Amino acid sequence: MYYHDKRLQYPVTVEKPDPQFARMLQQAIGGVEGEIRVCMQYFFQAWGNRSPDPRYRDMLLNTATEEIGHIEMLATAVALNLDKAPASLQEEGAADGIVGAVMGGERPRHIVEGLIHKNLLSSGLSAMPIDSDGVPFDMSHIYASGNVAADMYANVAAESTGRVLAVRLFNAAHDEGMKKMLHYMIARDTMHQNQWLAVVEELGGAAKQVPIPNSFPQSEEDNQNNYNYYVTSIDGSVPEGRWTSGPSIDGKGEFTVFRNEPLGDVPNLGPARPDSGAQTDQIGKP
Repeated sequence: MYYHDKRLQYPVTVEKPDPQFARMLQQAIGGVEGEIRVCMQYFFQAWGNRSPDPRYRDMLLNTATEEIGHIEMLATAVALNLDKAPASLQEEGAADGIVGAVMGGERPRHIVEGLIHKNLLSSGLSAMPIDSDGVPFDMSHIYASGNVAADMYANVAAESTGRVLAVRLFNAAHDEGMKKMLHYMIARDTMHQNQWLAVVEELGGAAKQVPIPNSFPQSEEDNQNNYNYYVTSIDGSVPEGRWTSGPSIDGKGEFTVFRNEPLGDVPNLGPARPDSGAQTDQIGKP
């Protein structure tokens, strides 16, 4: 059961509406690095949590609910940036190359204009559960494994990429209200990264939790290959580092370098079946 407060989690103000920036904010809502992703990820991790320690479920639920507030803030920001923006500004925004530079590639003008029109026609100049290219968020990037340690590491990755995006948006923002909103969201990303890592530490840290799942006996895995760094370069060169020699992170083995060579033979699948639709000379004799 959930409750809501009609007041925003943090103030959202826009002095100069900018449809182009509204498009960029859509990535933080419905992009793979966005708030819908982490919100749903934390909810499903909590709802499926089987840890004997109820604190982890409660912690996930608290943070998932917080993320709803972040989506609301961003949706409000999108609407305010689209509201009352003159048509001339929309056209200038569509032609502006800054989005391509910030988001990692050129975007044709018709795509930018199309997204602005989509926000206008489908939602009345409001936010939608889509990314900056208008692609709907489809929940395919929700990771809830049922393994607390695995989920925590997935959450660190999610918050890390989300913070990268928020920083890029902050650097691209010209409106002070948008910068203030983003500097708050960046701070929350910092907290959440540390929060998930704190759970791993509380569980005993990497030395105890890695490899995941640690419930599988390592005596049953291939102990000739569990700590080998495979070198696949043609010339055999090795990028020497912490991962090529010395004790493994879990303290259960030694890192070694292995020149990647075939351990198996050439695969032989046998002839095609008579009902496979293959050519006659491919089909085996009965």
